[in-house]
Amino acid sequence: MPVHMELKRIVINEIHDQQVILLREVEGDRSFPIVIGIFEATSIDRRVKGVQSPRPLTHDLLANTIDQLGGDLQDIYISELKDHTYFARLRIKKDGELVEVDCRPSDAIAIAVTARVPIFVSEDVLEEASGEMQ
Repeated sequence: MPVHMELKRIVINEIHDQQVILLREVEGDRSFPIVIGIFEATSIDRRVKGVQSPRPLTHDLLANTIDQLGGDLQDIYISELKDHTYFARLRIKKDGELVEVDCRPSDAIAIAVTARVPIFVSEDVLEEASGEMQ
């Protein structure tokens, strides 16, 4: 059963290549970090803060493309954790069908923040990620 999560925190450290985002359960106390790159972290941070770009950036481009092609981004789903790597999917409704597109969680979260859609995480991923933190 997918667990509804929210972006709780973005930690940007310009000295290091690895940045951290923290996802937290909407109706619970569980949370876990995901290490991401500086580009994705700043992109997510800009969207959370409402900073507008004069021209569409990559995540805007993808959200706009889905919309222009008649799709409706339903949510993003972090579906798997394998060898310390998270896997995510964009879940797009098109012509009555649900189309899932593989992507990195950092890109999925940036698009979710851009399009204001929910973030879901597999219960298995949440349990495994929470266990890694202990």
